[in-house]
Amino acid sequence: MSTIDSVFAGSIPKLYDACMVPMLFEPYAVDLANRLRAMKLSRVLELAAGTGVVTRVLASTFGKDVAIVATDLNQAMLDQAASVGTARPVEWRQADAMQLPFEDESFDAVVCQFGAMFFPDKAKAFAETRRVLRSGGVFVFNVWDRIGENEFASVVQTTLESIFPTDPPRFMSRTPHG
Repeated sequence: MSTIDSVFAGSIPKLYDACMVPMLFEPYAVDLANRLRAMKLSRVLELAAGTGVVTRVLASTFGKDVAIVATDLNQAMLDQAASVGTARPVEWRQADAMQLPFEDESFDAVVCQFGAMFFPDKAKAFAETRRVLRSGGVFVFNVWDRIGENEFASVVQTTLESIFPTDPPRFMSRTPHG
């Protein structure tokens, strides 16, 4: 994976939160939280929390008796998430999903919305997730399918290729839909 695909800094966190979250990510955040709603949870870890859309839904879904730790590789994304805030306190923590700074078996659930496709070593990140999950815990995540199976992303990519024929941006087809 290109380094430019893993660094979300500068104006990107604010634009991401204002433009992409409502359009693309909020409905999926509600879906992920709903999948955990019936479970008896005490600690939830979120990987690749970005600007906190899932975190906000989790904080609104679960009472203060459920501790939520939201992590992301990029501190700038977490700073944006913290500035927006949540309905109740959560712990924001910079962390690499491939080297989680948590004790073994310390979470009942791990949640990751559209972040797994960014893990450079997916097997290592999934092994770390398993390590921090308690016995009987769950890992709930979602990812995009190939770009050809996602009409919106495919139209965006085709449009970019027509506007920039000699050097089209390929982030969509390379990373989230790669």
